[in-house]
Amino acid sequence: MARQFFGTDGIRGKTNAGVMTAAVAMKVGQAAGRRFLRGSHRHRVVIGKDTRLSGYMLENAMVAGFTSVGMDVILLGPLPTPAVALLTRELRADVGVMISASHNPYEDNGIKLFGPDGFKLSDEDEAAIEAMLEVEQPLAPSQDIGRARRIDDAAGRYIHAVKRSLPHNVRLDGLKIAIDGANGAAYKVAPEALWELGAEIVPVGVTPNGKNINDRCGSTHIALLQETVVASGADIGIALDGDADRLIVVDEQGVPVDGDQIMALIGSTLAARGSLSGGGVVATVMSNLGLERYLNGQGLELYRTKVGDRYVLEGMRARGCNVGGEQSGHMILLDHATTGDGTIAALQVLAALVQSGKRASEMLHLFDPVPQLLKNVRFSGGKPLENAHVQAVIADAEAALAGRGRLVIRPSGTEPVIRVMAEGDDAGEVEATVSRICDAVTEATGAGAAA
Repeated sequence: MARQFFGTDGIRGKTNAGVMTAAVAMKVGQAAGRRFLRGSHRHRVVIGKDTRLSGYMLENAMVAGFTSVGMDVILLGPLPTPAVALLTRELRADVGVMISASHNPYEDNGIKLFGPDGFKLSDEDEAAIEAMLEVEQPLAPSQDIGRARRIDDAAGRYIHAVKRSLPHNVRLDGLKIAIDGANGAAYKVAPEALWELGAEIVPVGVTPNGKNINDRCGSTHIALLQETVVASGADIGIALDGDADRLIVVDEQGVPVDGDQIMALIGSTLAARGSLSGGGVVATVMSNLGLERYLNGQGLELYRTKVGDRYVLEGMRARGCNVGGEQSGHMILLDHATTGDGTIAALQVLAALVQSGKRASEMLHLFDPVPQLLKNVRFSGGKPLENAHVQAVIADAEAALAGRGRLVIRPSGTEPVIRVMAEGDDAGEVEATVSRICDAVTEATGAGAAA
């Protein structure tokens, strides 16, 4: 059955419309609360948020929902998604909630849920909560209504945990670091953690006003950070996204470094120490072939999954790996966190920088990415990928690229779009391959592709 609320990363949408209203948020609180009312102990939920204007509205609605079914609520205020996962476990909570739409603009918001183990909910739990949203949930008797309180030291607890992820013999003294907090959830804690470790900080994107989260700043808009690094003479730049589970790095010359290069560095560094588990790194089908070749050259594997950090995490747990991520910058380091954590990943990069004694530009470009091209083809109906001509064109392209490149074709899960990605050593061949497939999909749609 198709889901109406949960997508690949919780519930997300434009606020005050569709699934992202105060009324829906209250129902989510009631349903998730009832789902995790297990055992005879006093139940509790922790709720964090990013800096969006709508966070106040959704937070209050969820407090009403959880307390109405008998759960106590601990409010964390603006904190990164990984901080919510951490504090869900540390505070022995039954469920954790992060109110954020990650790298989306401020008009959007979302709800991410964590189980008592600090991991995002399973498909089974999400499906159960989805079904519960369709019916009225039993309310707690008057004497059992939950209480809500805000804790003041949540940020300090998270900063302490972040700092513990850095090797004890590593300090950041002498490093000048430009950090872009995306005017989001880590605007305060990430610069503070780096400063406490001895770095000189050049902060940008740390003045949230409710509407400027991810606005021309952060990991999806790195021009500001690039300019800041070069102008300030910083040794390195760090860009987080709105909920700080994503990391993009900029070297001292202002050149961006994506998640593939970061995974190459962290994976090979841990392997050299004998600390890499599972014999390799887990990434998605979108990671560059150059990363795979680099890891193979180090005697390591690249295990690929579907797109989405939840699938990366599933692959990591299944294979016993402790490093995984996405080209877009989601970094999951299971030795330190149960979900993506941009700040912790940044510290692993900074530790390698300090220990190597090299400049960022020397250390962060470990392989040359092969030419890669992604195009989206919008269609009006039918199933173009089931069209015989489209399938034939795809088969021919796969045969032509065999051994020299890769082809990834997938429908979007949220809109009528086919995503066509090819990569290989010959940029011209890659572009021609993508164009042929896109043309075939367009023709099939116009001719009335099979339903």
